[in-house]
Amino acid sequence: MSATATTQVFPSFAQVYQGLAGQIGMLREMAPQPTKSDEQRLKGAVDTLIEDTNADEAVWLESCIHCGQCTTACHYFQSMQDAKYAPMRKMDLYRRVYQREISPMRWWHRLVSKPVKLSDFEEAKELIYDSCTECGRCTMVCPMGIDTASLVHHMRSAMVAAELVPPELAALRMEQKHQGTVFGSSPDKLKEMIDTIREQAGVEIPLDKASAEVMVLSSAVDLVANGNGLLATAKIMNHLGVDWTICSDGFESANFGLLSGDMTLWKQQADPIVAAAQRVKAKTVVIAECGHAYPALRWNPMLRSGELPFEMMYMSEFLGKQAKSGKLRLKPLEQRVTFHDPCKTGRRGGAFDEPRAVLKAMDADLVEMPNNKEYNWCCGGGAGIFLLQDATELRDESFKIKIREVNETGAESVVVSCASCRLNFESGRQKNHWDKRVESLVELTAAHLIDDDESAAATSAQGAAQ
Repeated sequence: MSATATTQVFPSFAQVYQGLAGQIGMLREMAPQPTKSDEQRLKGAVDTLIEDTNADEAVWLESCIHCGQCTTACHYFQSMQDAKYAPMRKMDLYRRVYQREISPMRWWHRLVSKPVKLSDFEEAKELIYDSCTECGRCTMVCPMGIDTASLVHHMRSAMVAAELVPPELAALRMEQKHQGTVFGSSPDKLKEMIDTIREQAGVEIPLDKASAEVMVLSSAVDLVANGNGLLATAKIMNHLGVDWTICSDGFESANFGLLSGDMTLWKQQADPIVAAAQRVKAKTVVIAECGHAYPALRWNPMLRSGELPFEMMYMSEFLGKQAKSGKLRLKPLEQRVTFHDPCKTGRRGGAFDEPRAVLKAMDADLVEMPNNKEYNWCCGGGAGIFLLQDATELRDESFKIKIREVNETGAESVVVSCASCRLNFESGRQKNHWDKRVESLVELTAAHLIDDDESAAATSAQGAAQ
């Protein structure tokens, strides 16, 4: 049974992908142009790296022994077999800035190396954005423990200062920064979607309750493209009898501050969510199926000053905990499936058991990929790369690794719990005429809920049999 077969209220995800792809195609025309002089842009980039470099970054920049182990773990290098995509190469420019500006031997490096130019940052743009999803797989195999993903993120912050953000991310960054929306996903759009779900599907979604134990986040993908995600979430929360709400002043999971490297915007998007959760006295905040929102909210560096009075939990974690407790009652899933672990919630977050607990509650025939859990290959579309036209070839070639891995399982469907992963899988499925279905974990769960009548019938049948 397909998750999308349970309702006709919204289009299929294949149609959603086509519509969203059209909107993404228009982003390049909306991108802002540089406003500063080249000298100001270069100084801003260098100053940003200097400010971001603490003890951890300095150790990582000093420690690389150029062993090449990281290349075995990088999906872009493995798919392209081009040395320039080796993860260690992504640190080269950052290391030059560090060596010349703040390293203990900077006096020597200034004698033997050339000054950094704006053109160096322009040349590094492909490595920092197009060819790194910040998945963290290279860190797992690095004998020196270098966190390349964190260094890449600092480089993205420098690119923001240099006004070198790719046009697609730049357009969405500016929309979110100045309008507070992503693809127009405003509070009005949220209310409109909730009204549609109530009227056409008969499912209630509590909006802006004064207090609630659980506050649920949505995303732009739900509001402007795929209403099935929000509908499925509502069905599950109501099925569980959860005291929950969505807040119109703190609902957007997507954070283009994180994706672009704009730390100010990162905080600007996180603060209203925290404030809304505190206002309604939520004990749990559930992040929508939006992979990058997990680190943007759960480990937001702007929140380190104090302990949050609520638990921040990803959707798959929440569902898994409910399944393990026996509260989530699900019908059998009559197909063989495999599960794709999103990099941000899996390898970098450790949420492996929970989504599998949900599939176990469905008695699913789950077959793991050859590389799974912390060793799972990235799908190639994370960290905003799914949006980037210039990254198309890299993204498409690296996705073939996932095709091979899924095919080895013999599964009919691959289950994902991240909207970016799902979009990238759907893109790869259509481009390669792949015969696998791509299912959202939350939509699959909603499609297999056991209602009260079914539960009573099952109990009666069991009693009769005894």
